[in-house]
Amino acid sequence: MLNVSIEKVANVILMSRELGRAEGELRAFIDRLTEEEQTDMVALMWVGRGSFEAEEWDEARGTAVAEATTPTADYLIGTPHLSDHLENGLEALGLSASDEEDELMRGG
Repeated sequence: MLNVSIEKVANVILMSRELGRAEGELRAFIDRLTEEEQTDMVALMWVGRGSFEAEEWDEARGTAVAEATTPTADYLIGTPHLSDHLENGLEALGLSASDEEDELMRGG
């Protein structure tokens, strides 16, 4: 279902929590994602925010492609509570990034 790895989502979650010191790193990370990965990141955030239900995943992805007028990094970084929305989106899809987040925090 997801075209972006849980580890990449976990990276964005962790960096968005440290936006004050990690914004440049987060922006570069998002910019390096493929177009499909960026689309999924936006759709995942929308599901977590409640704009779409998990069952509407394909519609969320289609809308993300159709409405992509702002660079993805700018859009995601400008979204309040980004890390919470991404975690909630994963949860709605029956996934979790907590193991990946723990591993990244340990430096692994």
